[in-house]
Amino acid sequence: LSVESAENSNYSFKDVAGNEEAKESMKDIIDFLKSPEKFTAYGARMPRGVILYGKPGTGKTLMAKAVAGEAKVPFYAMSGSDFVQVYVGVGASRIRQLFKKARNNKKGKCIIFIDEIDAIGKKRENGAASGSDERDQTLNALLTEMSGFNENNNIVVMAATNRLDTLDPALLRPGRFDRHIEITLPDICAREKIINLHLKNKPAGDIDIHTWSEKTAYFSGAKIESLINEAAIIACKENSPKIEDIH
Repeated sequence: LSVESAENSNYSFKDVAGNEEAKESMKDIIDFLKSPEKFTAYGARMPRGVILYGKPGTGKTLMAKAVAGEAKVPFYAMSGSDFVQVYVGVGASRIRQLFKKARNNKKGKCIIFIDEIDAIGKKRENGAASGSDERDQTLNALLTEMSGFNENNNIVVMAATNRLDTLDPALLRPGRFDRHIEITLPDICAREKIINLHLKNKPAGDIDIHTWSEKTAYFSGAKIESLINEAAIIACKENSPKIEDIH
């Protein structure tokens, strides 16, 4: 049984186009991780957990990595499915192991990121037809780690989900995931920045980026990246020296 090692994130807010309101909400998390004593002096308790929610491909994982990069703290990333096991108790053991490893890191502060948290955090049903014992035990272990039973003062837990409405209310209460931040689809200005970002290392011709930012309304960041990648593949197949703007 092993838990992923921490990584140092090389991302920053410069790598995240758009979502200015979400970035603003994250700034006090970054300040807390950089200088927790400033908040302690005011008797303030920082959010123990932050849920990032929004449509697939909007950049929830990228936002979490950027927060870790801005705060310069270790980043422990796992997916909810990593805790889903056949044998009862294995998922709960992995949760405890993850938090123990995070508490013992050299810096004394870090970010734990759980992607697709709905894999373990869905609402529990009353009665005999409830979810598996394994999933309930895993969720209970996470709730215990995030509550006051263990002091994780300098650990911020971040999680991502596409379906906030499916999560158990015990996870979303104050003292656990007390801050809920929506990561939205990019607006026209953000789409322009995303297109520029993904064309940076590609042989782009004279492309009208503003027009393409208008044409890609309702595209997520991931969908725009895929579009530009397809354009690069087509240019390569046709032996074109550059990615051309064809209307």
